[in-house]
Amino acid sequence: MSPITSTLGDAARQTTGAALQGALVDLVDLSLVAKQAHWNVVGKRFRDVHLQLDELVAAAREFTDQVAERASAIGVSPDGRAGTVTETSGVPRFPEGWQQADDVVNAIVTTLDTVVQRMRARVDETEKSDPVTQDLLIAVTAKLEEARWMWQAQLA
Repeated sequence: MSPITSTLGDAARQTTGAALQGALVDLVDLSLVAKQAHWNVVGKRFRDVHLQLDELVAAAREFTDQVAERASAIGVSPDGRAGTVTETSGVPRFPEGWQQADDVVNAIVTTLDTVVQRMRARVDETEKSDPVTQDLLIAVTAKLEEARWMWQAQLA
């Protein structure tokens, strides 16, 4: 028995909870990938990419908190533990070691592409089960798409 009850029915809570949990682990992993890139970027555009990565980390962490708190609000215990993230994230692995700035930009665009596509699927999944959660996922996806555009513009 959960100490937090839900305003959603069981089926809607399960569907919505699964979407939120998936979003949570992807967003936690996005923040970790961006931080790893932040520590390992080198090259002529080091400073700009380094600072932009900090912005992405901050945004991902803010979104993570919003998603986790939404899960809690509907009676679903969020699980952002390292093992859970490792086992269930759909975010591409970031290469180890030093990475040239252009390679980092490409990797971040690819990572954001993946996260956005997975978030869009969750938007669809929550359309009927919980429009409030869907609204949150839409807002997060819009910000991730904006970030993707800003990263991709560097490659033009």
